[in-house]
Amino acid sequence: MLVAFSVAPSGGAAANDEASVHDAVAAAVAVVRASGLPNHTDSMFTTIEGDWDEVFAVVKAATQAVALFGSRVSLVLKADIRPGYTGELTGKLDRLEKALIDGQ
Repeated sequence: MLVAFSVAPSGGAAANDEASVHDAVAAAVAVVRASGLPNHTDSMFTTIEGDWDEVFAVVKAATQAVALFGSRVSLVLKADIRPGYTGELTGKLDRLEKALIDGQ
């Protein structure tokens, strides 16, 4: 499965940081990268690939890391649950790029 998520603190210490949450996001991304699961971070989301239990354990740990930066945490998730498939973190993009080339 692929899970794309965004996690950010609000309230408390984070509210005094002129709306910047990069330190909290960095803490979450560090947790993801330390997990060893295939992952990709862009300007809006971090996507992780793995099985249900391992992916959600990482999301939980990343959320807990962000909780240290504020009194509340906002978490947004989107999941693509496709049993039996791996390598979809890059495979989906490869198929998209091929379709774009073939269509031109």
